[in-house]
Amino acid sequence: MTSLKSFNPNRLKAARLYEGYTITELANAINISKQAISQFEHGKNQPSLETLLQLINVLKFPRDFFYGEDNNEIKIGNTFFRSAATTNKKIYNSHIQKMLLTSRVYSFLEEYIDFPKVNLPMIDQEKDSYSDKEIEELANYTRSYWGLDDKPIQNIVNTLEKNGLILTSLASDEEKIDAFSQKQLVSGQERYFIVLGSNNKSAVRRQFTAAHELGHLLMHQWINDIEELTKEQYREMERQADYFAACFLLPRDAFLKSLLKPNNLDFYVLLKKTWKVSIGAMIIRAYHLEAISYNTYQYLMRQMSFKGYRKNEPYDDLLMVPRPTVLNKAIKLLITNNILTAKEIINAVEVPKEKIEVLLNLESDAMIDKLQEPAPLIKLSKPPSKKIN
Repeated sequence: MTSLKSFNPNRLKAARLYEGYTITELANAINISKQAISQFEHGKNQPSLETLLQLINVLKFPRDFFYGEDNNEIKIGNTFFRSAATTNKKIYNSHIQKMLLTSRVYSFLEEYIDFPKVNLPMIDQEKDSYSDKEIEELANYTRSYWGLDDKPIQNIVNTLEKNGLILTSLASDEEKIDAFSQKQLVSGQERYFIVLGSNNKSAVRRQFTAAHELGHLLMHQWINDIEELTKEQYREMERQADYFAACFLLPRDAFLKSLLKPNNLDFYVLLKKTWKVSIGAMIIRAYHLEAISYNTYQYLMRQMSFKGYRKNEPYDDLLMVPRPTVLNKAIKLLITNNILTAKEIINAVEVPKEKIEVLLNLESDAMIDKLQEPAPLIKLSKPPSKKIN
């Protein structure tokens, strides 16, 4: 006879943080004292059945989630937000919990799916800061390590997934989140997550954002505590990641060769289709490579503002936005091959269907079970003696 599971106070805190509630806000939402919520989360008391049902209704997690066991094997490294989100604790904590749940889903899928292995270049020296020359060398080395030569990267999301990074375009209403990345250690195995904002409609912005996050994971995972950085240190870390993205997407020699008319804004518009990088980023890269003077750089930027390119660039509505596919395909592979049903996946990870769809930004039909053909009501009693017209 199996013993009954007990209420897990850590799961209540995780669900509260996931949904972005403070203790006081959650207490007000279910009309109990904040002291009661605090006692639940510290394991000093357990919610009554009525209170538990209220928590389930507000937090949108199933009962089994609150009685599940923690995975203490997950150790979180630095989380890099490409936004001002680090100044908002509620947003920060919510996304940390979302990454932990995404990792839980991934761990379950990994029991059935052979995902691509992590294939990141080894960094010999742990550093807190890099010179521009060192960043350029690292970007070139990474391209070489992945066999990318010096050609334009058509789909960086696919490139990262092929090399074992876990990507999702987290469906979020929080517009301040452009992207974030995180290193995890799970049972001694490294995992690298990159989360791209699902409200990002520009292909070139997503390309640059993904390369930016890759730069963080390669260069800055050694920083002890990002929250302890000064504003100046944080800005410099972001600048380094931006510079890495530019070097990675626009390799020096090949990009310079393609700059036939570096002083002409219309030429950058055409070049955007080749390199899949924004016009603004290409102009900045051209200036850094001394292909244009500072005065020309300023002139081109003024031209961009005059033509409204700072808000919407040409071809933004035509270039296909690269999207993560590996997790979506994993779910579909299990369901369409009748290995698992959607319900079995939901029950195993103790996360409701709606939250799995949000975490993995799944296609609308990914969590729909394959329909079984009903048994026929009539059938032939014996083979026909002649062809039926």
